[in-house]
This record gives sequence, C-alpha cells and structure tokens, in this order.
Amino acid sequence: MKKNRFLLIVMLLFLVSIGKAQVDSTKVFEVYGFAQADIGYNFNQVNPQYWDAMRPSRLPSYKNEFGTDGNAYFSVRQTRFGVKSSRLTKYGEFKTVFDFDLFGVGSDAGKTTIRLRHAYGQLGHFGAGQTESPFMDLDVFPNTLDYWGPCGMLFYRNIQVRWMPIMGATNLVFALEQPGASGDQGIYGERVELSGVEPRFPLPDLSGHYRVAKDWGYVQLGGIVRSIKWEDQTHETYDLSNSAVGWGMSLSSGLNLGEKALLHLQGVYGEGVENHFNDAPVDIGIENNAPGSNPPIKGVALPDVGLVAFLDYNWSDRFTSSVGYSTTIITNSDAQAGDAYHKGQYIVANLLYNPIPNVMAGIELQYINRENNNDGFSSSATKINFTFKYNFAAKFYGK
Repeated sequence: MKKNRFLLIVMLLFLVSIGKAQVDSTKVFEVYGFAQADIGYNFNQVNPQYWDAMRPSRLPSYKNEFGTDGNAYFSVRQTRFGVKSSRLTKYGEFKTVFDFDLFGVGSDAGKTTIRLRHAYGQLGHFGAGQTESPFMDLDVFPNTLDYWGPCGMLFYRNIQVRWMPIMGATNLVFALEQPGASGDQGIYGERVELSGVEPRFPLPDLSGHYRVAKDWGYVQLGGIVRSIKWEDQTHETYDLSNSAVGWGMSLSSGLNLGEKALLHLQGVYGEGVENHFNDAPVDIGIENNAPGSNPPIKGVALPDVGLVAFLDYNWSDRFTSSVGYSTTIITNSDAQAGDAYHKGQYIVANLLYNPIPNVMAGIELQYINRENNNDGFSSSATKINFTFKYNFAAKFYGK
C-alpha cells in the first residue's frame, strides 16, 4: 500500500505541474493511457498468479500442479495511465515520462495493483531512470492482446543511465544498467551448504544496440555483458564462492511487406541473461565438478536461445490481425533437477476490430507449451481471450 500511495503522489505532482508550467511555448504535457478489459477461458491449468497472461514458465512442472483444468477469468490489469512532458532547450530536447499499469508482479503477482512501467528523463543525448533496456527491441512486440507477449523476445525495463550518440530512426545507444540475476540450486537445493551463498554484483550491466532504418524497415544488433558473483558466507564444508560472466547478442528486424503487412523477427543467444527475456527461468545453474574435486559443485551461466517470428496484417482500416510463433530454449546444467524448465513455446493468432478511433475490440486464440529438463514431462495450455480497449489522451501546451 505504501508503494501505491507513493506512485499516486508522484502522478499527482505531474498533473499539478501541468497547471503551473504552461508559460513556455516550447512546453508540451500529455496525459495518456487506456482502460482495458480482458475476458477469457483457460482450457488448461496455469499458475493462478498469472491467470490472464500466457507464460510457458508458469505452466505446471508436474501433473496437476495448479489444480484442475478449465477456468474463466475477467481482468482489467492491462489498464494504463501515464504523463509525458517535453520542451526544447539549448542542450536539446528535454523529455520525461511516468506511467504505470495495474498488472501486479513479483510480491504482487496475481493482484490488480499499481505497477510502475516508466520513470525516465532525457536531456539531449543523455537519459536516466527506468525504461526499456537497449539490449531489447520493443518494436518486435506484435499487435497482440496477451499482456506478456512472445516468450523468446527480449523484454526488460530496467533502471539505467544511457548515452545516445546517434539519435533518430537510425540510432546508437549505450547504457549502464542495474545488475541482477537469479540462481537454481538444482538437485542440491535442500543442502545446508548452499544456505549461506549470497549474490554480489560489483559492476553494472553494460548494454547497447545499433539500429539501421530504411524504407523497407530496419535491422538492429544488440548486446549485453554482465558480471555475476556469489559468495559463500559460511564456509562450513566447502567454499562455494565463484563468479560467471553473462553475455548476450540479439539480431532483430521489422520488415515492411507491402503496405499492409509487417514482419517482426528476432533471434537471441547468450549465457546468463535469462532475466532479460520476456519469459525464461534462472540465469545460473548448478554443475557437478569432477569426482573428488573441492568443491564438488559449481555455478555456471546457463546458455539461452530465443526466437520470434510474427506477422501483423491490416485487412482494412478497421480490421487487423497478428499471427506468429516464439520459443525459448535453455541448455540445462547437469545438476539441475529433472523438472527444471528447458523449453517454452508460444503461438498466437487474433482478429481485432476498430469501429471508431481509440476504441478496439478483439478475439485471440493463444497456445503455450513447456518442456522439462529430463524427466519427460511437458504441459501446455490453450486460452481464448476477448478484449475491449478504450484509449484516451490530452495534450497541454504552454502559452
């Protein structure tokens, strides 16, 4: 509740600033967002904390882990509110953005509650705050209704400081990002020796991308490198302290196929960068050392692959569709449990209708699949979703 009150106070301060700052003709303030209702039916079972999102990693890892199949749901958690501002200065354009939706995650998973999306400012070629990592490509996200989106896509908003030496449709971006990672203790998860192992991140993540834009679309190359350390605080039996280097490369593109179709493509490969994926498991896994080694196990950065291919198509001014496939594949370490996440698949097709400007209704068929590491178990879910969306926006200009 304290977090929600803080965000509401910040939002109100933005709104108050609109009334006080309209004295400069270069100033523009915009209030924007939408109200959205999702209604659907899950034919199978998923983690109840993510009943209105399709995440392969949240499918059952064993039979009936999340109860019985078949559940209806109603949700407004995609609803969004935001404020933007911009004005010209002698150092370049000064921009700010603050927005949130109602989709609880983390400790708020499953709740309809305020979730911060952006809190970011930019002056000329420099920016700081929470926004999309330069490692990702937001334009890969297709015109779909599912909140979470393709599992194999990079999608991570992070607190960062960035430099943009080249700006515009063709651009070059570098950033220092808040570090972080997650680990899987595998078949040794219950061993007391691991209870004192704590992560440490002495350096920020370094990320960036270069995009070339042409009449036919664009192509973008992204990359990231990170230092991941963990320290054994107890040393009771073995010293399990160690480190790993996480890294990743991404190649993405948006191709204009005539006037009505847009093809989204992305391929990602790396090690220990799972937390930058839209839906993937842990960054670090446990691996056995050779017999007689001290210590007998070690942590390793898990290799990961992500693929995305989606087609957006405009049937007319009022009807559009999106269809495509995505997958995430993890190379598991030899001491991960048999039910550890190995592969996820994601398939979506929809039909959207825009009867008047700023109003949309749509129907979407969604399918996801999960494969475990090596115990032979897999699970899947199919969902049909109906969405009703109402956009709003208002701009305020200085006098």
